[in-house]
Amino acid sequence: MSRYSHFTRKWIVRSGVKLLVSILACAAPPHEDAVWIRIPQDASIEAVAESLAAHGIVGSPRSFERFARMGRKHLGVKPGMYPLRPNTPMGKVLVMLRQGRPDATRVRVQPGVWLAELLPAMSRGLDIPLSELSEAVRDSTVRAEVGATSETLEGYFYPTTYYIPVHSTALDVVRQMVDTFEAHWELKWNSRLDSIGMTRHEIVTLASIIEGEAPHDTDRDLMSSVYHNRLSRGLRLQADPTVVYALGRRTRLYNKDYRLESDYNMYRRHGLPPGPINQPTTASLLAALYPRDTEYLYFVASVDGHHTFSRTYGEHLTKIREVRNNGR
Repeated sequence: MSRYSHFTRKWIVRSGVKLLVSILACAAPPHEDAVWIRIPQDASIEAVAESLAAHGIVGSPRSFERFARMGRKHLGVKPGMYPLRPNTPMGKVLVMLRQGRPDATRVRVQPGVWLAELLPAMSRGLDIPLSELSEAVRDSTVRAEVGATSETLEGYFYPTTYYIPVHSTALDVVRQMVDTFEAHWELKWNSRLDSIGMTRHEIVTLASIIEGEAPHDTDRDLMSSVYHNRLSRGLRLQADPTVVYALGRRTRLYNKDYRLESDYNMYRRHGLPPGPINQPTTASLLAALYPRDTEYLYFVASVDGHHTFSRTYGEHLTKIREVRNNGR
């Protein structure tokens, strides 16, 4: 919002395989509420049973262990990644664990990361050519399925930890991440879209801008109110994260940067940018959907990372001076 902002956050995407059992909720097909569990090579049945019970797959670790040891069936448990539902019958769980599944690589999608930052790290960690991943995020069929009207699936890689089965194709990876986004999108939000007269793509775009401001949770709905108020009044959003995204590098902004000609520079354009500028969290999606009812039109980041909000430009200038004085 104000030009007194810094964007030096560093995003790290970690790849690798956990030595112990690792969990991911909702990395399964939409609305199936699966929990992905990795069984490492040579895991003991005791460790497997404890993990299953800890994450609600079975009720009692001792009961599952005794059941698995009947007929020495536990010796047939194979390593791999397993999508399991909570409260699944023990017999069904054991059958799945004995069938086996491919191993997987752990990939972390950080909140607010750009696809331009994420895809090279994914390429290295998953051993998939960057060109194939870049093509997959532009897949017209997947974009149509989620309602993305921009050129890529920026905004639709839900921030969480993923376990990508080995030998996955680039499109397999993209679909797993988009499925996870769909799993986190609540059906009741669709009626909310109708009531506020916005599309899902517009809300994801707005949520990504809120995410890009790196707010504290208490600031998000206030920040959203500022953007909704400015949109409804025909004012430019003047959102710094859009300028940083247009520049293509995370850097401190200078006056010359605000003059950059780009459809993503919302100091130069009205309305919303063509699409999201990062991967927003549920907190930012909720804020975009349900802004606080205020008359705020401006905000500025304080030294501690919180934001202060103003109704008029005069108040805003006063707040900026206060922030600068406090920062000395």
